[in-house]
Amino acid sequence: MNAKRLLALLLALVMVLSLAACGGKKDEPATEEPAADAAPAEGAGEAEEPAGGEPAEGEAAEGGYTSLDWAAIDEMDHDEASETIYDFVLGEFGDAYAAAKEETGAMRMAMMALAEAKLVESGAFLPIQTQGGNYSMSRVVPRSNAATTLWGMDQYRYHTVMVTNELITTEDRTELLKLWNEAETADDYHAAAREYLEGKGYTFSDTYTVSNSYNVNIWDTIATSYTSDSMFISGTYDNLLEYDAKGVQQPGLAERYEVSDDGLTYTFHIRQGVKWVDQQGSEIGEVTADDWVASMEHLLDNADALGYLLTNTDGCGLKGFTDYLNGDITDFNEIGVKAIDDYTLEYTLEAPFAPFVTMLGYACFAPLNRDFYESQGGTFGCEGEEYTPGDYGKTPANIAYCGPYLITNYTAQNTTKYEANPTYWNADAVLTPNLVYSFNDGSDVLRAYNEAKDGTISGAGINSSALELMKTDTTTDVAGNEGTYFDLFSYVSSGTGTTYCGWFNVNRGTWANYDDPSKGVSPKTEDDIARYREAIVNQHFRLALAESIDRGAYNAQSVGDELKYASLRNSYTPGTFGFLSEEVTVDINGEATTFPAGTAFGEIEQAQIDADGVALKVWDPEGDSGAGSGDGFDGWYSPENAMAELELAIAELADVGVEVSPENPIYVDYPYGSYNETLTKRANSLKQSVEESLGGNVIINLIAFDKDLDEESATYRFTYGNEANFDLSTGSGWGPDYGDAQSYLDTIQMYGYMCKDLGLF
Repeated sequence: MNAKRLLALLLALVMVLSLAACGGKKDEPATEEPAADAAPAEGAGEAEEPAGGEPAEGEAAEGGYTSLDWAAIDEMDHDEASETIYDFVLGEFGDAYAAAKEETGAMRMAMMALAEAKLVESGAFLPIQTQGGNYSMSRVVPRSNAATTLWGMDQYRYHTVMVTNELITTEDRTELLKLWNEAETADDYHAAAREYLEGKGYTFSDTYTVSNSYNVNIWDTIATSYTSDSMFISGTYDNLLEYDAKGVQQPGLAERYEVSDDGLTYTFHIRQGVKWVDQQGSEIGEVTADDWVASMEHLLDNADALGYLLTNTDGCGLKGFTDYLNGDITDFNEIGVKAIDDYTLEYTLEAPFAPFVTMLGYACFAPLNRDFYESQGGTFGCEGEEYTPGDYGKTPANIAYCGPYLITNYTAQNTTKYEANPTYWNADAVLTPNLVYSFNDGSDVLRAYNEAKDGTISGAGINSSALELMKTDTTTDVAGNEGTYFDLFSYVSSGTGTTYCGWFNVNRGTWANYDDPSKGVSPKTEDDIARYREAIVNQHFRLALAESIDRGAYNAQSVGDELKYASLRNSYTPGTFGFLSEEVTVDINGEATTFPAGTAFGEIEQAQIDADGVALKVWDPEGDSGAGSGDGFDGWYSPENAMAELELAIAELADVGVEVSPENPIYVDYPYGSYNETLTKRANSLKQSVEESLGGNVIINLIAFDKDLDEESATYRFTYGNEANFDLSTGSGWGPDYGDAQSYLDTIQMYGYMCKDLGLF
C-alpha cells in the first residue's frame, strides 16, 4: 500500500437532518428534521470510450475543447487514474489551496476563501444545506450543552443537557435564548434557565430521550471516523479539554496546559484520581498520561480513523506522525506524544498550528486504558506485534469508561440506554443522569412528531407531513393556554457547521453495490456509461447539472414551503465561519483587492467568483438581518443559467464525438430510499427539476433502495471512490474538525476524504 493510499484511508460525514453539527465526521442519512438544541431526531461493467474517441489530456481537440485520454486512464491503477482526473476537474482549486496553506493569520483566511471560490466554480459538487432551519418542538432547554460548537464531539456529550417534562413554548424559548446571551458563564445560564422555567411551572426530567436513525458498527471511538459510531461512544469518556454551553473550552481530564514560546509543544497536566471503570462500574485503573500514548499507538493501527488530523498536510502536523505513516521513521518514540510522568502529557508539533487545542474534542485525542485494551486481546503494531483489536470495541461491555455515562443496555436498531457513571470525577456537572437513544428507521414519517407530542422522545424536527398535523392538533401548554402545537411550541432551529452536498461521481467504478451486486443495479447501457463519463468531467456540464436542481423544492419535501430556503447553504465552508482579524490585500485576477478587518469568509469568496464571471451567489451581504450570510437563499438554482452552461457543454462535448440532445440524453443515476416517503418525494422533486430545467437533455434515473443499509452501501459506507454506486448522490456531508477553514477544504484536496464521494481515491 503506497503512502498516498494510506493517507487516503486515514482521512475520515447524508443527510443527518436530525443531528446537531457533527463536526468533521462523515454523516449518514436520516429521515427526520432536527431540533437544533436537541439531538438526532434522527459488481459493475467497465465503461467504454464514447464514440469518436478522445485526445490525450492537455491536447486540444478539434474545436478547442481539451479532454481526457480515457484509454490511457483505463490502464492506470485507481490512485493514478484518480490523480489524473482530479487534476483535470479540480486542479485550479488544488493549486490555489496549496498556496493558501502556506499563509498565516488573516492572509491565510483570505487566501482560503479565494481557493474555495475555485472549488465551487468547478461544479464538482453542489452545496445543498446545513442542519436546522426547520420547524421543531422540544423539551430540551436550548443551548444547555455545547451544541453551538461547530466542531468536535462535545455537542454529543449530553450530560449538561437540561430537559423539562413539558414542551417548552415558543415564547419561553425566546426568553431562554435571551438569558443565554446575557449569561457570562455556562453555570450562570444553567442556573438562570432553571429559575426561569420553574417560575413558569415547568418541572425537570432526569432522562433525555433522543430519536436516532444511526446504525453502530463499532464501539471503539479511536478506530472509527463515523458520527454514527462516535456519538454513541462520546459520553463514555472525557477529553483533555471540553467546550461548555457558552462555547468556552474548559478543563477536562487536563486541569491546565501550557504552550512553549515557539508554539510547538503543548504540556497538559492530567487530573489526578480519575477512575477507569468497566461497564458495570467496577474500577479497573486510574487515568494517566500513558492513556494518550496508548491511544496514539492504537490510532496508527486503524485506517478508517481520524488520524488525518495529525498529518503535516491535513491537520496540526504532530511531530513524526506523517513520517511514521510514510515509513520514513519506524520508531514510535519519535512521534510527538510523550508521557513525561503519570500526570504530565506532552504533544509536540512539526510547526506552530494555532487551532491545535480546538481539535481536542476528537477521538484521535481520546484516552485508551492500555491494560483493559490488552485484556480484551488488543495488540499494538508499533510495538512489533501483529495488530489485532481482539474483542475491544465489539460491544459496550468491551470498552473502558471514564466519562459521565455508562451504557446499561444496547439493542441494535432499537434502544441504547445510559446511566450516570457513579465514579465520574465531575458528577455534579451531570444535569440529566439518564440518556436514551431510540432508533427510528424513518419508515413512519409521523413517528417522531407523535413521540415528541406524548413525551416518548424529548424533541423532534417537524417534516412536511407532520407540519400539517402540528397546525391542527390542539393542546394546552404549561400555563394552561389552549392552541395548536404549532402556535404554542414551534420554533425554527438554527443552522450548524455541517454542509450537506450533492456529489457528482467523476470516476464511477461500479454500477451495482460493491458489497452486494444484486442491489442498486444501474439500468444504463455501456454506451450510456461511456457518454456520462465524458460529460461529467466537463465543467460546463457539471455546472449545468448543479444549477438545474431546485434545492428549495427539494428541501420543501422535508420542511414545507414556508421554510424551504431556511437551511440552504451555498458554499462548502460556511460564509460566516471566519472573519478577518485585520485588513488584507489580495490579488484577484491581477487586481489588488483590499478587504477590511471584520470581512467575512463568504464575502471574499464571492469577490473571486464575481471576478471570474461565474453566475453563482454564495454570499448575501443583506442576509441574517443585514449581518451577511451564505445561508437562507438559493444562489445556485437558475434554469436560465443552467441552460447557458449546458449549451457550452454541448458544444464542447460535440468536439469529442458526444452528442447531447433530448433524443440522445445523458443519463444520471440517483439513488434514494424508497422506504421513506420524504426521501421519495425529494428524489422525484430533484428529477423533475433537472429534466425540466435542462430541456430533457439530461434524464435522472431514480435508483430505489427499499432498505436503508443497502442505500448506505451505495452512497455512504464505502472505503474507496471506485465503490461509490451513483452518478449523483445527496448521501453525505462534512462538518468542521477545528476552527480553521482548512478543516473543510482539506477533505477535497487530492486524497482528501470526501474525494471518495467524487469517485476518487
